[in-house]
Amino acid sequence: MVGLNVTKPETTCTDPNCPFHGTLPVRGQVLEGIVTSDRAERTITVERSFYKFIRKYERYEKRKSKINVHKPECIEVNIGDSVKIAECRPLSKTKHFVLVEVKGDS
Repeated sequence: MVGLNVTKPETTCTDPNCPFHGTLPVRGQVLEGIVTSDRAERTITVERSFYKFIRKYERYEKRKSKINVHKPECIEVNIGDSVKIAECRPLSKTKHFVLVEVKGDS
C-alpha cells in the first residue's frame, strides 16, 4: 500500500472493503492496539491504551478506548494479537478503521 509501511498478506480475497485487494482507500490515523474480541462477522474490537495529561494535577492518567475495526478476509487474527489499524471512510455506524497488519502475540 502506498504511504503505509505494512506487509501485504499472502492470501487474496474478494472483499471490496479490503485495502489490499479491494477499493477501500485508507487515510488519516494509523493506530496500534490489542484484539479483545472477534465474535462479530468481519469485525474485531481493538483496545488501545494511552496517557492523558491532567493539567490541574500536572500528572498523567492511563486511559483505554475500544475501537470497532473491519477485518478483511485475507488477514487472520486471534484474540490477544497486537495489530496495526488505519483510518478509512465510515463502513458502518461504528466502524471507521480497517485492519492492515498483525504484529503477533502481545
